[in-house]
Amino acid sequence: MRAIARPVLAGVVTAIVGFGGSFTVVLTGLRAAGASEAQAASGLLAVAVGSGIVALVLGLRTRMPVSIAWSTPGAALLISSGVPEGGFPAAVGAFLLCGVLIVVAGLVRPLGRLIAAIPGAIAAAMLAGVLLDLCLAPVRALHDVPLLAAPVIVVWALVARFARQWAVPAALVVAIAGIALTGPGLGGIDLAPRLQWTTPVFTPSALIGIGLPLFLVTMASQNVPGMAVMAQYGFVPRLRGILVATGLATLGAAPFGGHAVNLAAISAALAAGPDADPDPDRRWIASVTAGLGLAVLGLGAGLATALLLLSPPVLVEAVAGLALLGALAGAVTSAVAQPEGREAAIVTFVVTAAGVSFLGLGSAFWGLLAGGAMLLLHRRRTPRPVSGNRP
Repeated sequence: MRAIARPVLAGVVTAIVGFGGSFTVVLTGLRAAGASEAQAASGLLAVAVGSGIVALVLGLRTRMPVSIAWSTPGAALLISSGVPEGGFPAAVGAFLLCGVLIVVAGLVRPLGRLIAAIPGAIAAAMLAGVLLDLCLAPVRALHDVPLLAAPVIVVWALVARFARQWAVPAALVVAIAGIALTGPGLGGIDLAPRLQWTTPVFTPSALIGIGLPLFLVTMASQNVPGMAVMAQYGFVPRLRGILVATGLATLGAAPFGGHAVNLAAISAALAAGPDADPDPDRRWIASVTAGLGLAVLGLGAGLATALLLLSPPVLVEAVAGLALLGALAGAVTSAVAQPEGREAAIVTFVVTAAGVSFLGLGSAFWGLLAGGAMLLLHRRRTPRPVSGNRP
C-alpha cells in the first residue's frame, strides 16, 4: 500500500494543477465560440471525462505515465476565433473534424509526416498570436476591476516564486474569494453536472477556420511536446496508439461540447518525473490517478461555469491569461529562435494576433498561410554543384 501512496498523491496533485490551471480557458473559449452556459459546462465535463478514460486505458495498457488532458491552446484558439457562422453547432462540427484528423494522423503515416514538416517556428508563431490577446487580459483587468484583479495578480506572482505549478490554482482561489464576497451568490443556479447534446453543423468557414487550426495547434502544442516530456524521463510509447485513442475521445466528446483531448504537455512532468516515484515502473499509477482525478473534478463543471458567470468577464480572462503566460513565452522563444525564417514567423504572429477574419475564416488560418507563403518566397535556393572543368 505504501508503494503506491506516492504516485497516487502525485496523480492527485497533477489533476488539481491541470484542472485548476486551465479550466477557465476552456470555459471562456467555449463561451466565445457561442456556447450557452449549459453547453459550456457540458463541454468541460466531456473533455474531463474523456481525458480520464483515455488516461486509464493507456496507463493500464502501456504501464507508462501517459498523461492526458484537454487542449488548452486549442481553447485559446476558440477565444481568438469568436462565434463562427452557424453558431456553436458549427464549432462542434469543427471539433469533430479535429477528432477525425487526429485519428487519421495516427493511422496514416504520410499525414503525420506532413504535420511534422510544418516549420516549428511557424507553428509556434501561430500559437503565440492566438495567445497574445488573452495574455493581455490581466493588465486590462487591473485597469477595469483593480480591487479584484490586484490580489489575484499579486498572489500569482508570489506563489510562482516558490511553487510555480501552484501559482494559477492559488490565483484562482483568490479570484473565487473575490467573486464570493462581491457577487450575488449561487442561489437559484443549477450546479448539477449534465452532458448536453449539440447536433453538429458543418460549414466550410468553421471547418477551415477553426477545425484545421485546432488540429494543428493541438498536434504542435500538446501531442509533440507531450511525447518529448515523456522521452525526457525515458518513456517512449507508440504515438500511433495515443493519437487514435485521443482522436476517438475527441470524437466522442465533440457532440457534448468538448473541443479536443490530447497528451498533456505542461503537467506531464508531474506524473512522469522522479518526484512522482523513484521507481519508473510505478509512475503510470500517477498518470492514471491524474486522469481519474480530472474526470472527478469535471463533475464540478456546473459550479465552475456558474462562478465564471457571476464574475466580471475580464477577471475570468485575467486568470486564463495568467495560466497561459508560460505557453506564450515558450511559443515566442521558439518562433524567433532561429534567424532563418524569423521574418516568416513574425508575419504569422502579426496576422494571427490581429484577430481579423477574411472570407469567414479566422486569423489563425490566415496567419499560417501568410507565414508559409513568406517562407516560400524568401527560401534560398542551394546552388548546384559545378561538375567537371569548363574550358
